[in-house]
Amino acid sequence: MRRTRAVAVTAATVSVLAAATACGGGSANGEGSNASPKEITYWASNQGPDIAADQATLGPELKKFEQQTGIKVKLEVVPWSDLLNRILAATASGQGPDVLNIGNTWSSSLQATGALLPWTAKNFDAIGGRARFVDSAIGSAGAAGQDPAAVPLYSMSYALYYNKKMFQAAGIQKPPATWDEMVSVGRKLSKDGKWALGAEGSNLSNNIHQAFVFSQQHGAAFFDASGKPTFDTPGNVDAVKQYVDLMAKDKIIAPGNAEYDKNQSLEDFANGKTAMVLWQSAASSFKAHGMKEGDWGVAPVPVPSGAPGTGTSTNSMVAGINMAVFKNTDNIDGSLKFVKFMTSDEEQKILNKTYGSVPPVKTAQSDAAFAGDDLTVLRTTLSTSAAPLPQVPEESQFETAVGTAVKELFADAAAGRPVTAESVKAKLTKAQQQMQK
Repeated sequence: MRRTRAVAVTAATVSVLAAATACGGGSANGEGSNASPKEITYWASNQGPDIAADQATLGPELKKFEQQTGIKVKLEVVPWSDLLNRILAATASGQGPDVLNIGNTWSSSLQATGALLPWTAKNFDAIGGRARFVDSAIGSAGAAGQDPAAVPLYSMSYALYYNKKMFQAAGIQKPPATWDEMVSVGRKLSKDGKWALGAEGSNLSNNIHQAFVFSQQHGAAFFDASGKPTFDTPGNVDAVKQYVDLMAKDKIIAPGNAEYDKNQSLEDFANGKTAMVLWQSAASSFKAHGMKEGDWGVAPVPVPSGAPGTGTSTNSMVAGINMAVFKNTDNIDGSLKFVKFMTSDEEQKILNKTYGSVPPVKTAQSDAAFAGDDLTVLRTTLSTSAAPLPQVPEESQFETAVGTAVKELFADAAAGRPVTAESVKAKLTKAQQQMQK
């Protein structure tokens, strides 16, 4: 998922809405989503530095689609802080757009509502075929064994971005490849009012992404093979503690980061207040904050062995944005044409280049625009060392429950309260109990 901002959805709300069988379609004001067969509504996720930037990026492309097909697209760019709530409300009320972007980690949860159009072989054929898409991206489009609930639009992974000038000034020759190196390097960088690593401690989605990766590296899992939550196992306790300890014990994350949830860590990085940040496809945001190509370097996220791979060497979740269609749209033909347009080679190159993401369409990846250092690291990570978050119906609840637990632990660390194995386990046990209600 992109632009990882807090998703303020209570577990109870998600549970109730996920159980709803109502479908989407229709506009938010209660009017038909396409009073004319020549019009569709589209909720786009906020991919750029701000909503105005997305409108400027998407506007010309939607106009191009209208010129090609005669179908007008009514666009609304929805902030990440509101998107899941808006989608869940639409699935329950039956009042939503025709086409929408979703964070790929929500695919199974939203699939379980029954509101999204299943991407059968017939529907995939209408947009050029399932084989056009990278397998790992399709793997994050719904539960295993079912037709996907969405199609991939933008692919991303996490990387370690570092400020070259700050590294040079501290006499550091290369970015850390292990967490031990991260702590060692971090202590050299955390001085004179500056800090080594940025974090978004109040950002529930970001918290989940980091907790998931640390859990993988500890050989743990948040759900067992049957889909039952296993949040407070020793491996998960150790994983979450290691992440929060970067602030609590290692002192390489500023205490103020415990309150960050709206990309403030990117601003700190761009302004030279923080030397490193773990982020998804951040280049376009750095440029928007005044950085120039060459000011930053990019490397794989650290792993215990120093060599990213699978299992305990996983260093990213499979991140990205998927595109879905509400099942009860009365303009299925126009919606499928729009998805075909947005996933065409030409549009994939234009949009992913703008957003600094990787095209999930195989034939679009060969463009020279995706051969730079940044995207090479992201593309390699996606193909060799990234794993999808649990594709379970309760994934949204998982993000909220465990993301909140990590947020509360960061708040303890910032306030100087002890973060112990016992306190971490207590938070994760509470989160697991919330899932069972």
